[in-house]
Amino acid sequence: MLSGNTEDEIYSIMFSSFKHPVRRKILRLLDVKSMTFMELVDALGISTPNLTYHLESLGDLISKLDNGQYKLSSFGQASVSALKGVEDVHNVEPKHRGFFRRGRSVFGVMLIVIIFLASFSGIQVYQNFQLSNSLQDVREENQQLLSWGMGASRIANFLSNVTHIDTKSYTVTLLSNTLQWRTDFGGVAEEEVSYSLTSSTSNLNTLFRLRNNHFSRYELVMIESYPISNIDQVNNLIVSAYAVLYGYQQYSGDAYLADMINLLSKVSSTQSTTITEGNMKLQLYNSGSSAELLWMYTENGVDYQSKGLQMTFQNNILVTMTDSYFLFNVGNNLVSVSEEKAIEIAENYVRTLTQTIEGKQVSGFKTLSPPVSVQLVPHTRGNSVDLFPYWYVELRLDQIYPSGINMVAIGLYADTGQIADVRLLRGSIEIQ
Repeated sequence: MLSGNTEDEIYSIMFSSFKHPVRRKILRLLDVKSMTFMELVDALGISTPNLTYHLESLGDLISKLDNGQYKLSSFGQASVSALKGVEDVHNVEPKHRGFFRRGRSVFGVMLIVIIFLASFSGIQVYQNFQLSNSLQDVREENQQLLSWGMGASRIANFLSNVTHIDTKSYTVTLLSNTLQWRTDFGGVAEEEVSYSLTSSTSNLNTLFRLRNNHFSRYELVMIESYPISNIDQVNNLIVSAYAVLYGYQQYSGDAYLADMINLLSKVSSTQSTTITEGNMKLQLYNSGSSAELLWMYTENGVDYQSKGLQMTFQNNILVTMTDSYFLFNVGNNLVSVSEEKAIEIAENYVRTLTQTIEGKQVSGFKTLSPPVSVQLVPHTRGNSVDLFPYWYVELRLDQIYPSGINMVAIGLYADTGQIADVRLLRGSIEIQ
């Protein structure tokens, strides 16, 4: 028998697979024969990044052979059998379609569970009898999944065990679900899902972002009152942050979270502070009602903020959380261009600059010293997720141009000195 956690995961994968037409078609194709990646691309008529995303979403329902072909796993075979059973039920007695529309979700789940368990050769009659006793629980869980939509298990799990929102106290409504491929990040699949959570005392909106099926961002908007929590609330920022970070470690299992928990354990007060150990840095900013914690990778004096995890709290309630540590890689840590040289390169480049402002070509820009700010902020290069040391230089202009433009920002790579970005800005700096 499968463990309870594995069963829940398999059921979640099956439900989400059945809801998406491309994944249903993949299962049907592999039920006929094993196929290579490109054979599936041709048969489905979709892009290779699209197929990669759907194959990853099918999880344990498929397996890859040594010859590169994909086939159904035993779980996948059981799922296809269940899919056929549900489709047969849907097609019976069309004149009673209204009845089946109302009942097919629950009945379909019953078929899935029964066929899935019966697909294993060691199942006994006693186990089927046990199954009948839990059908009511399955019905209730299925209704919850239907309200959440795609990715239900992951997102419900995140809300309950990471943000500690008591989801059972809310009516959940799926507001939107979008999917795009980020070509600027090398074809990363990015899915954004938003929900409303309403109760008699609390009204919330939440936004989730997943990148390559990994949690990436969470946002909470408190429309009415605070979230209903499933744990006792404490008025301590560090304790609240630890509860979130520990829950996230259990949720994702990423190894780098242990280093982040270790750094957090070294924070002795809620005052703003910075702690570094090895290649991990933690920065804590606390302004009273609002606080931010940022863990980031650091190497050779270069802080890779993009390769990090950030939390923002308002009154000890998590309102935003972003994890990009898993996504970005360190391209190099070479800083061949010093801060002084970066300023010089930026100033010289501005003198040659020609920009369009309110429809007119403008040139002959001049800058004033000292610069407004100079930051070493690693940045991607090309359409990849590799980060390289990068100077971001903000300079004052000697006059105010149309639209209130009085500053210019120049971005250049610290390993090569190559200019990568130019922006005209409106700032609050007074021109002397």
